Amino acid sequence: MAVGALGVVFGDIGTSPLYAFKECFSAEHGIAPTPENVKGLLSLITWSMAWVIAFKYLFVMMRADNSGEGGILALLALALRGLQGKPRQRWFVIMIGIFGAAMFYGDSMITPAITVLSAVEGLAIATPVFGHAAVPTAIAILALLFFIQRKGTATVGILFGPVMVLWFLALGTIGVWRIAQNPAILAAASPHHAVAFLVANPLLGFLVLGAVFLALTGGEALYADMGHFGRRPIRLAWFGLVMPALLLNYFGQGAFVLANPAAVKNPFYLMLPEWGVLPMVALATAAAVIASQAVITGAFSMTRQGILLGYIPRLAITHTSSREIGQIYVPFVNWTLFAAVVLLVVGFRTSDHLANAYGIAVAATMVIECVLAMVVAHRLWKWSPLATFGLIGSMLAVDLAFFASNAAKFLSGGWFPLVIGAAIFTVMVTWKRGRTLLSRRLAEHGIPLEDFVSALTAMPPDRVSGTAIFMTGTLETVPLALLHNLKHNKVLHERVVFLTIVTHDLPVVPVEDRVQLKRLADGFWTAEAWYGFKEQPDIVQVLDSCALRYGLAFDPMDTSFFLSHETVVAGDRPGMARWRDKLFAWMSRNATRATDFFNIPINRVVELGTHVEI
Repeated sequence: MAVGALGVVFGDIGTSPLYAFKECFSAEHGIAPTPENVKGLLSLITWSMAWVIAFKYLFVMMRADNSGEGGILALLALALRGLQGKPRQRWFVIMIGIFGAAMFYGDSMITPAITVLSAVEGLAIATPVFGHAAVPTAIAILALLFFIQRKGTATVGILFGPVMVLWFLALGTIGVWRIAQNPAILAAASPHHAVAFLVANPLLGFLVLGAVFLALTGGEALYADMGHFGRRPIRLAWFGLVMPALLLNYFGQGAFVLANPAAVKNPFYLMLPEWGVLPMVALATAAAVIASQAVITGAFSMTRQGILLGYIPRLAITHTSSREIGQIYVPFVNWTLFAAVVLLVVGFRTSDHLANAYGIAVAATMVIECVLAMVVAHRLWKWSPLATFGLIGSMLAVDLAFFASNAAKFLSGGWFPLVIGAAIFTVMVTWKRGRTLLSRRLAEHGIPLEDFVSALTAMPPDRVSGTAIFMTGTLETVPLALLHNLKHNKVLHERVVFLTIVTHDLPVVPVEDRVQLKRLADGFWTAEAWYGFKEQPDIVQVLDSCALRYGLAFDPMDTSFFLSHETVVAGDRPGMARWRDKLFAWMSRNATRATDFFNIPINRVVELGTHVEI
């Protein structure tokens, strides 16, 4: 499990030595590679890694698990559970939680661009012939990476763990070699060097925190992927290999820069022996692809969770494994990410320029996770205000410092993830609000379901053989599809089931709790299918559960599914701004059909539509 975690969890933070240390000495910071500055920056990296990654995430945040799952949406669900009966506080927590989730997409665009580009930049050091080949080479590698997503990553994933083990061993070995040539660099492990650097350079020290933070990006993945591997394997991999290898490499770069100050332009590759540059470029490229794969897969998972929680329109989702439900492919997200990544590579052209855009999305996510963790600690864990603000508040203060430093790079590229996050946040809250308004409009003229069934029982229409399953968003009112069917066909099936899909704030709902069936009257049933936010609804699976648990069997060839299809029209009614009404109407028209998303047998579906003005 620890080796598997190396291949999935640590790709992003594991590739940070490619660019983090050299970025601290970039021209815009103007920091000279003097012994005091080199030791001060290494000390900042060391203790930031110890505080943010080792302490905050591995020991504090991993306590906040939602049935074993981590990540910002799981944390948001926990925070909301602790705010029952407090609508204003819940609204605030939902808004910042959704914005944090939206920022993840900005990170998912920048990570593949900067990791692959920084890896192939070593070609120019190996031979000047490749001096202008970094951008096209990076685009070619990225195109291949995004193209293979539809094939699934199960086969390639088997190699991820061993490749990352080799990568971290190489990082540590090179670092030890260079440290042995200048062991005085080990003095940088003392925190007083970090303090002395910040005191001597207060403004520059604040600004360079954004570059130091690049050594921590990917740390949030340790918490997000907790459900895949568990706490112990992630901690074992971190303390047993990843953290030692990273620190040894950073200190090795520092030792080499002390001896060769001009090497600050790319200390990672320049400290290698000449014969080792090309093999290291190949290994770094493989590690960069693995890091990119992790965030792409994370974007797919985040999208599915957002769909099930009602914040993202239905999109086509393909399962790439018959055994692992978590292995999915979302074509729209895949090709949107690819287009954005290519534009980033072409627009910024170097990893130095991309570094200005990188970090702010992760820093914002870390700040939001701290705020949510404070709610969880105080409301669910029953920590005192002193303990909550003392411990988690101190973590928040550090995260805010990193965020503020990254925000200073707004005009240099930091605007990109913020703009992407703001746009996706707008889409998510508009879709959620629009669905709420749509349900409200439909309920305005809705007929109570139980009263309607009682009337049908007293004065039944003509009945025909077979089963009719009416998909509905609520079991309180009569589905429009049933009203249209009675109006136009004037018949009713001998067995009628009203079915709704309910997504709970749990990652996975136990199979035995999947379906809640209730008999309304003779031949009439209501059914709730419960799913977690990490599961994929499947109507065939629901029908099988009805047969196994309740003895209500369905003959697929004798069952028809009736769906209401609402065509949304932007109107002047209160609720949202008109432009948001139009945005919601457009998303509603282009959302994937429910038959495809819920795996409903397409040859057994009847759709009946209506226009709804919101």
